[in-house]
Amino acid sequence: MDIVPFVDLAAHHAPVRDQIQAAVEKVLLHGKYILGPEVEAFEQGFATMVGAKHAIGVGTGLDALRLAFEAAGVKAGDEVIVPGNTFIATALAVSAIGAVPVLVDCDPVTYNIDPGLIRAVITKKTKAICPVHLYGQAADLDAVMAIAAEFGLKVIEDACQAHGTRYKGRGCGAIGDLGTFSFYPGKNLGGMGDGGMVTTNDDALAAAVRRIRSYGELKKYHHVEKGVNARLDTMQAAILNVKLPRLEWANTNRRRAARAYEKGLAGIAPIVVPQGPADELAHIYHLFVIRTPRRDELQHFLHEKGIQTGIHYPIPIHMQPAYAELASSGSRLPVTTKIAGEILSLPMFPELTDEQIARVCGAVAEFHRA
Repeated sequence: MDIVPFVDLAAHHAPVRDQIQAAVEKVLLHGKYILGPEVEAFEQGFATMVGAKHAIGVGTGLDALRLAFEAAGVKAGDEVIVPGNTFIATALAVSAIGAVPVLVDCDPVTYNIDPGLIRAVITKKTKAICPVHLYGQAADLDAVMAIAAEFGLKVIEDACQAHGTRYKGRGCGAIGDLGTFSFYPGKNLGGMGDGGMVTTNDDALAAAVRRIRSYGELKKYHHVEKGVNARLDTMQAAILNVKLPRLEWANTNRRRAARAYEKGLAGIAPIVVPQGPADELAHIYHLFVIRTPRRDELQHFLHEKGIQTGIHYPIPIHMQPAYAELASSGSRLPVTTKIAGEILSLPMFPELTDEQIARVCGAVAEFHRA
């Protein structure tokens, strides 16, 4: 049986395999493995793509978030408002510096943070808001930025699933005080290992991130603060330099696949398909997430049909053992809690064919006819 993969990285890399090999060979020849010229080149190219003044390469998406919070002045005991419906890394980055993540429920349509619920959790300890552009769809940044301005809070965008997403014509990651990205292999722009990026238009914040990522150095062996080792690897930067020019093509093809899914799944009750924004550039469909009350049964059925799926995310942060102290916040998160048992991510990658999409949609329809 032919498999419809959830992600097909082999197909994605095939057209640029020779270029990637040449880029890697170049690094092997010059031997500048830490903060080599490829890192600076990628930082400049990525900043241009996002529309930010600065881009600082770091080790992972989690590093990007952690360093962004630290550069923004978040300290131990402070509070950071984050969505309840997100990957745990958003909260872990807050915890890593001794701050406290405060969870806010998501909008039932976009699954992004509901700005209407933010004011109720702001306290004297609140220092920042971290909207997540979940699944590749821009969060309601106008509303978030207005609240932040009203209360004097920093905004750190978690754009780890939003490489190339636009919000009213501006790049996500270049609108808040800082933006953060991950280059995990399955991302719309992914490396062949871990990697991350912090973006900002603020010179001082950029300088702080650059210091923190490299042992708190102002210059070599001159340490002005307690930093960490969280630098983007030169080899990963070389690979990402090859892939960056293909990002727009990849995002366009993801939107094509999303439109095909919407058409193929139309009218199949009780499936709820993603409600794409009016501005199509505001969603890059890192994931195509449907909802159904029979999620687990459907996932098993699709697996038997050779169709791979995922769940993003099956256990909300407040229900994770690692965050037992946040369990009581579940009463504020009814939407997050409910959809965790209903969401199912269908195969999504730029090379996904119309035939594969038709097969997935056909199998979903077959399940609901049974």
